[in-house]
Amino acid sequence: MKAIRSVHAAPRHHWVGNGFPVRSLFSHHDHGRDLDPFLLMDYAGPVTFQPASKPRGVSEHPHKGFETVTIVYQGEVAHRDSTGHGGVIGPGDVQWMTAGAGILHEEFHSDAFTEAGGALQMVQLWVNLPARAKGMEPGYQVIRAGDIPEVSLADGAGAVRVIAGDLAGRTGPAQTQTPMQVWDVRLRREGRARLHVPEGWPATVAVIDGTVMVNDDAVLRDADLAILGTEGSALALEANNEARLLVLSGEPIGDPVAARGPFVMNHEHEIERTRADFRHNRFLSREAS
Repeated sequence: MKAIRSVHAAPRHHWVGNGFPVRSLFSHHDHGRDLDPFLLMDYAGPVTFQPASKPRGVSEHPHKGFETVTIVYQGEVAHRDSTGHGGVIGPGDVQWMTAGAGILHEEFHSDAFTEAGGALQMVQLWVNLPARAKGMEPGYQVIRAGDIPEVSLADGAGAVRVIAGDLAGRTGPAQTQTPMQVWDVRLRREGRARLHVPEGWPATVAVIDGTVMVNDDAVLRDADLAILGTEGSALALEANNEARLLVLSGEPIGDPVAARGPFVMNHEHEIERTRADFRHNRFLSREAS
C-alpha cells in the first residue's frame, strides 16, 4: 500500500476574478516534486450566485508551458481564447486546455448561468508539460460528460469516472502528453474501494465533499488533501457518508521547473523571455486570430 507522506487541511479561499472563490489545495511552490507532473489544484465553491446582468469571471490572461484541466460539478463556465475557440462546459464536462507555446484566455460564468444564478462547484488542475512539448501549438479538448467512461466499484461501493488514464480496462478520453491517471471518484455511504496506480508514481487524494479514510489511517473531509509516495501501488478508500474525490497520479516528468504566475518553463531565463514576449504583444490576441 502506498504510504501517506502528508495530509493538508482545507485552506482558506481567495477570489480569482469576481467569479471564482477558490481554495488552492496544492501548488508546485508548496509541494514541488511530490506531485510531479501536477502543478496546482484550485477548488472553486460550492457557492451560490444570485442572478446577474453581467457575467462574472476572469478577463483575458496568458498561459504558457503547461495545461489546465477544468472539471465542472455544478454551474456552467464559458471560455474564449486567442486561437478563436470558445464554448460552454457544464456539470460533468471537462475542458483540457494545452497552453503550449502561449495562449490568451478568459473564463466567465455562462450567459444562462448568469441570468438564472445557482450553485457553482468546479476544479481546475494545472498539469506540467515536458520540455519537448512546451513549444507545442495551443489546443483544446472539450470532453462531454457522456464521453467519460464510468467504472462501477466492487460491492456497490460507488463508481469512478476515468477522465485520463485507465481503470479496469476502460480508458479515459483525455489525450495527455505524459502518462497519468485522473479519476473522478464517487463513494456511497460506507463504501470501501481499493484502487491501484503504477509503482513509482506519486498519488494525490483530494476530497471534493464528504468524509473519506485513506489507507485505514488519515481521515479527510471537504477540500482536504493527502499526498502519497511512489512506493507500492494500492490505495484504500472508505467513505463515512456519500463522498466525491479526485485521485491523481502520474509518471514524474523530472524536468526542472521555473514557474512564475501563469508561465511554467524549465529555467528562469525562459520565464524572462516569455514575460518579455507577453509585454511586447508577441502572444496572439483574439483580434489577430
